Amino acid sequence: MTTAVSFQSVSRHYSAVKAVDRVDLDVQAGEFFAMLGPSGSGKTTSLRLIAGFEQPTAGHIEIFGETAEGVPPYRRNVNTVFQDYALFPHLNVLDNVAYGLMVRGVPRAERHRATEEVLAMVKLPGYGDRRPGQLSGGQRQRVALARALVNRPKVLLLDEPLGALDLKLREQMQEELKSLQRQLGITFVFVTHDQGEALSMADRVAVFSDGRIMQVGTPQEIYQRPASRFVADFVGSSNVLPPDFVQRYSGQRGWGSLRPESIRIQAEAAGDGVPARVVSKSYLGAATRVVLEAEGLRINAILPAGARLPEDGEAVVLTFNRENMHVMEEG
Repeated sequence: MTTAVSFQSVSRHYSAVKAVDRVDLDVQAGEFFAMLGPSGSGKTTSLRLIAGFEQPTAGHIEIFGETAEGVPPYRRNVNTVFQDYALFPHLNVLDNVAYGLMVRGVPRAERHRATEEVLAMVKLPGYGDRRPGQLSGGQRQRVALARALVNRPKVLLLDEPLGALDLKLREQMQEELKSLQRQLGITFVFVTHDQGEALSMADRVAVFSDGRIMQVGTPQEIYQRPASRFVADFVGSSNVLPPDFVQRYSGQRGWGSLRPESIRIQAEAAGDGVPARVVSKSYLGAATRVVLEAEGLRINAILPAGARLPEDGEAVVLTFNRENMHVMEEG
C-alpha cells in the first residue's frame, strides 16, 4: 500500500511549547484520515506541517515518498480547506474556484471548464456568477471545497471545515464529504475536535493530546478498545474505572473502560451486580443518560427510548457483560 503522508519523529516547538512532539504517523493513499483532539493538542499544527505553512523543528516528513521539509506550500501537491473558507469577497464563485488554475497559467477556457465540472461535483451548478456574500454558509463551504479540488491535489487537508455550520447542515456535509472522497479516491486528512464527526467519517483516526498521538486505529478500535484513560474519556465519554473496581467486577486488573450503553439498570431486588443509586437523568431524545453513584464513583449509563427509567435517588443494581469491560494498556 502506498503511503501518502509520513511523519518520522516530527516535532514542532515554539520556545518551550512542544506543539508537536516526536510524532510518528503514516497516512495511506486514498484514505480518509482524521486527526482528533482537544484545542492545543497538536492536530492543527500537524496539518500545517503537511501543508507547508509550518516547518518541523526536528524529524522528517514525506508526501508520496518525497521530502516535504523546506518545500514551500505552492510546490506541494496538497490543498487546504479552512474553517473560515478564505474566499475572495470581490470575486464571483467561478473566479474564486478558478483562482489557483489562473495562478498556474491555465488558459481561461480550460480553467472555466474545469471549474464548472467541480462546481457540479459539489452540487453548485449554475452558481458561478454569484458572489460569496450571496451564499449561505453551507454553499460557501462547498465553494471552498471546489477551489481546493479543482487543482486535483493528491492530498486534501481539511481544517475543521464544518465547524461553522449548524448541526443539520454539518451532518449533511459529513455524508457529502465521505461520498466525494470515495468518488475521487483522493487522500483526505481531516482535523476535528468533534468525536462523532471523526468516528462517523474516517477510515482511521489519530487521537492527539499535548502534541503527541495517543492512539491510531479504526473508529471501532478507538471507541471499543481505547489504549489509555485519556482516549477512553475523550472519545465517547466512557466510564473510566479504577483497577480495584475492574478486578472486583470483571476479574481483570488495570484501568477499565466501560461504555455507558453497555450498562443495564435493574431494580435493587434483582440480584447480583453493582449496587448504585440514581443521581440524575438527562433526556437526549433517542435515549436517556442516567448518572449513578456506585462505590464512590460517578457512572454514566445510556438507556434507549422505551426503557424503564428509575427515579432520582432510587437504589438500583448495575449489570454488564464482562467482555464489554475493556482493560486499557495505559493507566
